[in-house]
Amino acid sequence: MQSSNTPKYLIGSLIVVGVLFLIANLILSNMLAIADNVVEPEPMDAESIAERIKPVAKENIGEEQIAEAPAPAAEENGAEADAGGDDSVGKKVVTQVCAVCHSTGMMNSPKLASADDWAPRIEKGMDTLYNHAINGFNMMPARGGNPKLTDDEVKAAVDYMVSSAK
Repeated sequence: MQSSNTPKYLIGSLIVVGVLFLIANLILSNMLAIADNVVEPEPMDAESIAERIKPVAKENIGEEQIAEAPAPAAEENGAEADAGGDDSVGKKVVTQVCAVCHSTGMMNSPKLASADDWAPRIEKGMDTLYNHAINGFNMMPARGGNPKLTDDEVKAAVDYMVSSAK
């Protein structure tokens, strides 16, 4: 009796082994396909991190205004250099860069010639005002958004705005 069942068991066993082989093959091929889509983590060395977090762009508020009107600014500077010294440089910078925000009080900036707006800031001292103008503070960008300005030009602009507020 065993001999008559042996071919059935053999064929059945081969079919089961074949089905198991196909299932294992499908599982392994899917695992390989999933492994192909895995993204490797970014390197964590200091240079790679610095490259990833660097600013995408720089915002320069006021740079276009300087480029638009170089001739009138040069005339003003020449005429006022005789009369005003640092005030002429300060007035030029304020007119071309700072007035964008300070003329209207945009983003809670102190308005030009407003003693009430400037008083609490003046109380902190001129060094603090210079530091905030050069390095930026709250919503104000460093150097008013124009990185081409020198420290002396920024300080002259601060002096001019403070003198106009008194």
